Amino acid sequence: MALLTPLVISRRPSAAFASMGMLWGSFAAQVPVLKDRIGAGDALFGGLLAMSGAGLLVAILIAPMFDKRLGARSMQVSAVMLAVVYLSLGMAQSPVGFAVAIVLAAGASGLLDVLINARVSELEGRHRRSLMNVNHGMFSLAYAMGAFSTGLAREVGWPPVATFAVLGFLVLVLSTTMRLEPEVGIAGADRAPLPWLVVIPSGLILLIAFQSEASVEAWSALHIERTLGGRAVEGAFGPTMLGLTMAAGRFAGQAVGERIGNRALLTGALLVSSTGTVIAGLASTETVAYVGFGIVGLGISVLAPTTLAMVGVRVGPGPRAYVISRVAVIGFSAFFIGPAMMGLAAEFFGLRIAFVMIAGLLLLALLPLALLSRQDRVVPA
Repeated sequence: MALLTPLVISRRPSAAFASMGMLWGSFAAQVPVLKDRIGAGDALFGGLLAMSGAGLLVAILIAPMFDKRLGARSMQVSAVMLAVVYLSLGMAQSPVGFAVAIVLAAGASGLLDVLINARVSELEGRHRRSLMNVNHGMFSLAYAMGAFSTGLAREVGWPPVATFAVLGFLVLVLSTTMRLEPEVGIAGADRAPLPWLVVIPSGLILLIAFQSEASVEAWSALHIERTLGGRAVEGAFGPTMLGLTMAAGRFAGQAVGERIGNRALLTGALLVSSTGTVIAGLASTETVAYVGFGIVGLGISVLAPTTLAMVGVRVGPGPRAYVISRVAVIGFSAFFIGPAMMGLAAEFFGLRIAFVMIAGLLLLALLPLALLSRQDRVVPA
């Protein structure tokens, strides 16, 4: 019941979270075959992934106008857009084609991401209860299901476009449940002054969380298949394990955060996720790598939703959606930096060292967390 009630309250954005999770989980499991198909090395592939940041940035900038124009149907339309453009990823045959496809997919995904987080934050304010972790948990659970089913599809010879088409159809079905009228909307308070002492440190934590999460998601299957010699379904189990433990961590984080507080939860999560990244990167067997990715998932799971929840309670109900969208601008810049950094590290030092670098990055997030915690006594909750 502790999870059922929040899911019922936020069932419409929850369906959107699940839709996005299925598609990105499938993409993570397809990375080895997509990379081989376009003939890209690690550095080039990382650079191509970094181009997704352009799509995300455009999506964030147009989100207020999009939300204002479409209102209750904004989540539906952006989910359908995501399902359609994902087919272009499955059909890409060259680096240029992949670059165009990843920009489009990231743009649709970023637009949907901003909208659903804003809707959940509005529902939190209306019902006076935490909903972020359980919704992000639905993303992770669907991510794991998408990754594992894609691994099975690869084993029997399905091409990426066929898998994306099936999952896209499921997203179209789910989109019929996503209609939700905004209370204020992202553009509703865009002239209010931003609380920068909250926005900047929160955005930096989100940036590191997204960069670490995206790097592990995108390169885990390749690490298992190339570094450790695993098969397609074994490689897919890397992002599957990550998604499952992230779902478990987010569902548990709903209750744990209320008991120990957000600062303690984030501190522990950063330490746990950095430890797991080292274990996965230095693993000598697939089993050890799975354990490492599982630990990463448990730790990294609560970083983004807890940070967004902290932002939500520190601003009023009017500017909440707008402030969250501005924090997302900083956080989403990770998609410019992270994939390129991971690709270059993998190209010159190997994937093992690249994962260790991610561990160090996670520890750096303790600095903006300390700054944000100081504002707990300054910015009223």
